[in-house]
Amino acid sequence: MASDIPRVSRQGGAGAENAVTARPEGLHFPCSACGADLVFQPGQTSLVCPYCGHVQEIPGATAAERRRALAEIDYRAAIERRLPNALDTLQILACPNCGAKIEVEANLRATTCPFCATALIGEPALEQLFRAQAVVPFAIPEERALTLMTGWLGSLWFAPNGLRQYARKDKRLTGIYVPYWTFDAQTETQYRGLRGTVYVEYQTVTVMVDGRPQQQRQPVQKIRWTPVAGRVAREFDDVLIVASTSLPRREAENLEPWNLGALQPYAPEYLAGFFSEGYTVDLEDGHAMARQKMDAVIEGDIRRDIGGDAQQIQAVRTDARRETFKHILLPVWTAAYKYGGRSFTFVVNGQTGEVQGQRPYSAWKIAGAVIVALLLVALFMWLAEQQGMLR
Repeated sequence: MASDIPRVSRQGGAGAENAVTARPEGLHFPCSACGADLVFQPGQTSLVCPYCGHVQEIPGATAAERRRALAEIDYRAAIERRLPNALDTLQILACPNCGAKIEVEANLRATTCPFCATALIGEPALEQLFRAQAVVPFAIPEERALTLMTGWLGSLWFAPNGLRQYARKDKRLTGIYVPYWTFDAQTETQYRGLRGTVYVEYQTVTVMVDGRPQQQRQPVQKIRWTPVAGRVAREFDDVLIVASTSLPRREAENLEPWNLGALQPYAPEYLAGFFSEGYTVDLEDGHAMARQKMDAVIEGDIRRDIGGDAQQIQAVRTDARRETFKHILLPVWTAAYKYGGRSFTFVVNGQTGEVQGQRPYSAWKIAGAVIVALLLVALFMWLAEQQGMLR
């Protein structure tokens, strides 16, 4: 069954696509009191009417539904396309203006691009994607996220005045559910290397003392290397990989950690009033990134297993078993700022409130700071000279 929330993709450089999901035309959660659209209330388990205040609880998942939603999916079976039930066939309308790709209902032939408001008319194309299994609902409301972002922007050194004015204005943020992969694996690694033991030898060296050469014995630190081989094992659980190219990987990783214990089975009610981004990092690429993270952890395990004062790793062979994954959505508040012809994005973790972003620098403020520093140095030297400290 296709997702209730459409995905929207933006095309980036070198053929990259950023997919963002908007609520489809015709999908509504009507308020039983006034008929307006309900929206999800961050930090709650309910939908709220922004007009009359009516509250509608989201039905809780049963234990069996939670087990099914949070169940790990076999990675090998997935890449071999042996899991057709894990895929959604999506109807896509492409925006001719900004390149966005919007998922629409099967009978819909026209809608509006949520990014540039261009009218989209035409025959939808078909795409297949893994459906999101679970979601961490927004816990921090927009007002709180805006306060956190404003404080972060106001604390930046050498920020343009326009950025500080932007921070003080009553701006609105955009709430987006960003796609992630999580990977599990049981690994066993065989290695060969060298264990280094530090020791000290005394050597006679010639040094100049009062213009005359003298011989002295000085300690010299050396390392004695011993060949070693061994095996380490590690079980990885929920190695997190952002599946979006619209959110820079550095900012995404700096938003961590996430409490994945708050994952809920996917329900469209959690996305009411928010965007949702479709993944643009495919499963195999995400798996390769996860293996890189795992390899870094395994290297630390090997070095600890080798022991000694220093280690050299010469050969490694890792076997991974029981590789599984999940496709989940995590909440992020976003805002954008233009400066010097470039766009800068700020993001707030919608669960913890962690703020990250790409920040511009004011060349005038940096130049001013350099000039002030040079003047202070010159003043210090002048004062020192006046007091006879410099000759």
